[in-house]
This record gives sequence, C-alpha cells and structure tokens, in this order.
Amino acid sequence: MSTATLDETSSASVSASRTAPGGLVRTVLRLHRTALWIWLAFVAFTAGLLLWLTGPGADATARQLERYGYGGGVMETAYTQDTRFYFTSGAYNDLFYDPDTLITLASFAVALFAGGPLIARELESGTAQLAWTQSVSPARWLTAKLAVPAAFIVVGTGLLTLLYRQLWSAHGNLLIAGIGPRSLYFSLGPATVAAPLLGLALGSLIGLAVRRTLPALTLSGFAYFLVYSFRGNHWPFQGRYQQPELSSRSHAVTSSGTEIGDPRCYTNKACLAEHDVVRFTREYLPSPDYWPRQLLETGILLTLTALTVTLAFALLRRRAATG
Repeated sequence: MSTATLDETSSASVSASRTAPGGLVRTVLRLHRTALWIWLAFVAFTAGLLLWLTGPGADATARQLERYGYGGGVMETAYTQDTRFYFTSGAYNDLFYDPDTLITLASFAVALFAGGPLIARELESGTAQLAWTQSVSPARWLTAKLAVPAAFIVVGTGLLTLLYRQLWSAHGNLLIAGIGPRSLYFSLGPATVAAPLLGLALGSLIGLAVRRTLPALTLSGFAYFLVYSFRGNHWPFQGRYQQPELSSRSHAVTSSGTEIGDPRCYTNKACLAEHDVVRFTREYLPSPDYWPRQLLETGILLTLTALTVTLAFALLRRRAATG
C-alpha cells in the first residue's frame, strides 16, 4: 500500500471520527465545558444542602420543636431559639424551601443557556454553518445539541428530586403548616424533571428563530417566565392557592414513650404535667391527589417539549434549505 493511500485512509478515519455520534457529543462537551462544570457544581451544592437538611439541620430543629410543640406561633418561637442559621435570612423552615428556589432558578438558566450560548451564538458566529459543511447534517447537529444537555438535566434534577422527596418524607413535619408545605408537596416529582427540559426546548427554538445571542437570551427568559407563571396559577400545576389541604396527624409523647392524643397545651406547664407530656410528634399524610396531578402535569410538559422540539427541527430544515 502506497504512502498516499495510507494518508487518504488516515484522513478518512479522522473525518469519520469527527462526524460520528460520539465525536459530536465530545464536541458539545468541549464547547460548553464551562456550563457543564457550573451545572455539576449546582447539583453538588444543592444535593449537599438537601443532605444537611435531612441530617444535622433536622436534628437541631426537631429538638426545639419537641420542646415547644407544633402550634402556630409556638413554632415561630421554636425557630428563633438556637435554630437560626446566620448565613441565610431565616431558620430551618426557610432553608427547607431554598433547594426548590435553586431548582427553579436552574430551570430558568437552562432556558437562557439553550437560547444563547447553545444555539444562537453558534448560528451568529457561523460555527454551526461550518459544521454543516463538514459532513455533519443540521439535524444531527441539533440532535447532539439537545441530547447532551438533556441527559445532564435529567440525571441532575432527577437526583435532586429524589433527595427532596426523601427530605419531605422524613422531615416535612418540621415545617410551619400553611400554603408552603402544600405547594412544596405537590410540586416535587417527575414534573420537576420535565420543566427544565421544556426550558431547553423553548430556548433552542428561540435561538434558531432569532439567531442572535442577546435577543435570544432575553426572549428565552421571557418565554420560560410565562411557563413558570402559568404553572404557578393553573390546575393541575403547582398553583400555590389551589392545592387541597394536607391531612396531618399529631400526637403527644409521655415520659414512658407512649403516644397519646395531642392535648394542645404546648406552653401550659400544668396541662403538660397533667398529661405527662414530654414531647410532640406530627406527620403529614399522603394525598390521593398527588400522583394524578404529577402525572398529568408531567405529561403536559413533556408533550409541549416534544412539540417545541419538532418545531425546532422543522425551522432548522427550513433555514438549511434556504441557506
């Protein structure tokens, strides 16, 4: 075999490796490695906060609530007695909701990233068009652009959702009763994973339509804000004022460890002594509405995601055909 033939074979091999699916995945990872590291850091930090809330944070708060009970303003007193954490604006009750806020902000960030750096910036700079001239079809290019971040989103948010549900199951009783626990209970589940996937699809569609980084960032953020607002105010989504009450069961515990009905005399020492109460327990009971709402919401979000992705591919084919 001649040297020229060997060179041609080597060039063909390199070209094939660049256009292979694995090569496209490596290219996406390399181009957006900063965003990947930020995402991994977010998942690690949020998971650490959830584990802390499940362990040491819950233990300290439970000791105080066993002392003060679970009655309205009495709980507020308990939260101000050695359970306030100075690196935040509130006590354990407030920290409990912080991972939910972080996951929501991450979903917005996914939409912004998809609209700007992931799609629009490459179209604006001509990087995407260059890839299309090197045996990478526009459809394969977009598939890689969507599949790689989608995989990290599903794994990351799936892990955080599982940890959050575990935290709720173990220590939801430590929350001050009201709208907050209801909203959190009905919002955590498969829909938590589906929501940022819709943000990814929306951002990608807008990036393809606008093809300019800054306008795509702005429009992607606005589009996801509309989705978030709709989810917060309409059934079957996580509307804060539309969830049914969560049934709870509370008991008092005597010095012998026997559970008795809650006498509701949390600060009345004579009443506590009369009933031999040394601490209190409370638990939220599962709601039959949870899975129907979660599955319906997840189905709607995934359907919208599929439709948005279909529109994105249709728009890409049209753009590629017209040059």
